[in-house]
Amino acid sequence: MNNIIKSVGETSPLRRCVRPGDALVAVNGKRILDVLDYKYYAYEPRLLLQFYTAGGKHHLVFVRKPEGSDLGLEFESYLMDRPRSCANGCVFCFIDQNPPGMRESIYFKDDDARLSFLMGCYITLTNLSRREIQRVIDLHVSPINISVHTTDPELRRKLLRNPRAEEVMEVMRRFAEAGIRMNCQIVCCPGLNDGAALLRTLKELRGLFPAVTSISVVPVGLTAHREGLCPLSPFTPEGAEETVAAVERFGETCLSEIGTRLAWCSDELYQRAGLPLPPEGFYEDYTQLENGVGMLRLLETEFTAALGRSAPPDGAAFSIATGAAAAPLLSGLLERAREKYPALNGRVYTIINRFYGESVTVSGLLTGTDLISQLRGQELGERLLISADMLRREEVDFLDSVTLAEAAAALGIPIYPVPCDGGRLCDAMLGILPPIPAPQEGAEATKYNKYV
Repeated sequence: MNNIIKSVGETSPLRRCVRPGDALVAVNGKRILDVLDYKYYAYEPRLLLQFYTAGGKHHLVFVRKPEGSDLGLEFESYLMDRPRSCANGCVFCFIDQNPPGMRESIYFKDDDARLSFLMGCYITLTNLSRREIQRVIDLHVSPINISVHTTDPELRRKLLRNPRAEEVMEVMRRFAEAGIRMNCQIVCCPGLNDGAALLRTLKELRGLFPAVTSISVVPVGLTAHREGLCPLSPFTPEGAEETVAAVERFGETCLSEIGTRLAWCSDELYQRAGLPLPPEGFYEDYTQLENGVGMLRLLETEFTAALGRSAPPDGAAFSIATGAAAAPLLSGLLERAREKYPALNGRVYTIINRFYGESVTVSGLLTGTDLISQLRGQELGERLLISADMLRREEVDFLDSVTLAEAAAALGIPIYPVPCDGGRLCDAMLGILPPIPAPQEGAEATKYNKYV
């Protein structure tokens, strides 16, 4: 049984009625199978809860609470069920491009609709049975994030290597009719689903507007570990420029006709094309930040606002370590801060990804080993700032399992993980530092993967 209670919050209305080890069986007569059932049925203000105690006794508890407020229960399994692994064999899958010898959770491919709703993960829909599709509709699981890649049935079967891949538009139409909002992702592979295939996908997804609320177009990520995998080519600067131009033209048409651009390219595509990032207003509500769409522009906007109301720095020398994608922007922000505070003593170090290959440029895929090897012996000052995205939050370690504490000891300097927020980055440069996190007690090893 996966609905066993691990802890009861101090402010929970159930703190005197249930104990760790008890199991939640039903809410208002509805059996609880997983976290979606729990969150959906426990939303109401009047609840009749059925439990089994650790000793096997049955008891009922009646609760009154504000509508939508949490019951304060933490379960031994977050999902109250096992996560669903991916049934696809995507030709561009990032997980297949991991080197051997990493921790087991790195190789787990999730494709779970519950994680899409709860954590923002993207799913392909191929894992959903007819019953589960109807359950998503009945529970109104919205928004849901979908890895579409292409709407061409034959091409999608080829890309995902799954016969059910061709059903994507059928399922999405059902979701649209039920009023479920969808954010869509297209991992664009040169020579496969770019060009005319990409335009077809964009137009067919637009046909589901307003249920489809946003579309991101991101370049395929290729590591140095592709032995035996499907041959794929990275974007050339010319190919990236053509793709950006096509998506921007599509977006301009949508903006004039339906009031939103609907589709955006990731920052990485602009960088590969050698193009400047669009202005802030271009990104509307920044609905695709998790896919790197407008992330750098928002970081700059937040930094500029924070710098305008900042206090003088504390005078300590510092360094910033980041991936190649963000390094030019961070160097520019540091210079902007130095214009206001000439005594600001900091420098930016670009960490080249030797682990995955130099074509992988995002900070979130840097390892502790690369960080240590490239910074050892450098002038780092009194503190080192890194992006918090480099670390697993629970275990506070890098992708290669080097812990934050181990990296700090190896470099002989405190390391401060800074959230991806321009204001927090500005504060950290000036000496208002985030806390150094410690591993959470009993932290789970699984990190659900968004690279589907």
